[in-house]
Amino acid sequence: MIRRPLRTVAALVCAAAAATAFATPASAAAAPLTEAAGPAALAAAQHTLGGSLGSAFGLSWLDTTGGLVVGTTDAARAAQIRAAGATPKVVRHSASELKGVQSTLDRRATGVPASVAGWYVDAPANEVVVSVVGGDPAGVAWATAGGAPVRVERVDRAPRPLWDAIGGQGLYFNGGACSIGFNAYNDNDVHFVITAGHCTELGGAVSGVGGPIGKVAKSSFPDNDYGTVKVTSDAVSTPPRVDRHEDGTDVRIDGTDVVPVGGRICRSGITTHWQCGRVIALDQAVNYGDGNLVYGLTHTDACAEPGDSGGSFVSRPAAGSGTKLVQAQGMTSGGSGDCETGGDTFFQPVREVLDRYGLTLETN
Repeated sequence: MIRRPLRTVAALVCAAAAATAFATPASAAAAPLTEAAGPAALAAAQHTLGGSLGSAFGLSWLDTTGGLVVGTTDAARAAQIRAAGATPKVVRHSASELKGVQSTLDRRATGVPASVAGWYVDAPANEVVVSVVGGDPAGVAWATAGGAPVRVERVDRAPRPLWDAIGGQGLYFNGGACSIGFNAYNDNDVHFVITAGHCTELGGAVSGVGGPIGKVAKSSFPDNDYGTVKVTSDAVSTPPRVDRHEDGTDVRIDGTDVVPVGGRICRSGITTHWQCGRVIALDQAVNYGDGNLVYGLTHTDACAEPGDSGGSFVSRPAAGSGTKLVQAQGMTSGGSGDCETGGDTFFQPVREVLDRYGLTLETN
């Protein structure tokens, strides 16, 4: 055993203690900021860093791993960004410069060609991007005319407003107006609007409340009273909903279970909106005159008027708040009377048209 002088041992102990003290940071580093921290935490960090970096701030974004990246035009600010839990990236343009270019394009929007689909700031690329359909020369010329640094992005198609085709809303043919019954699709994921056959007999192009839908695909009247419109507009979505108009929020289709005689049902259409009643009879033959006999209809005491044809018949929704799930029954065919004096209405059961044309009903 080697003995050392006491003062030597004491010096070694002190040196080790000092080394340990210097190896321990004065304060723990900030935890890495990732998407898992949640929108509120990320927004707070972005706001704080944006303010502290000032004119050197170059926007922020999440990388492919979900980590927060903060751009800066000043490499000397990287340590500050790391200390906040973000990853720094040195960029050429500040946030204010990019927003300035975007604002210049905004001010020139009056003369923008239709081929320009839009413009935006691409934060990770540190660029302002102008989207031009098909690389149209007029669109490219507009994008670059202002002298501002932009990247032209070629896109295949222009954006368009989207709208829902909903049961009980208007369905407009050349020469007539009816109502949407239900939405369905086939095995090839082609979508269809189901309505009354005496409506689709009008043929041709069909529109709804938001614009064109498509063209009549199938039609059966008389004997039956159902038809379909093929949805060809990519601006139209076909949710499993029925409009209750002023009577409440939309109901959602959950299936096709049949309401028995005496059961409560409701219907929706563009003329008399939401009306309810009871089932009087099933599988009834109805003579509409002029040789127009229709078989297999359901008889109800819910009123309807012209324009309601084709509209949705559903089971009566349960009372109370929350999502209203209903069973699809059929499409308004015809009737007698009106909604002032009362009357009877017949509907074509929806199951028959689904089976006949190999369709699946859109459900909740």
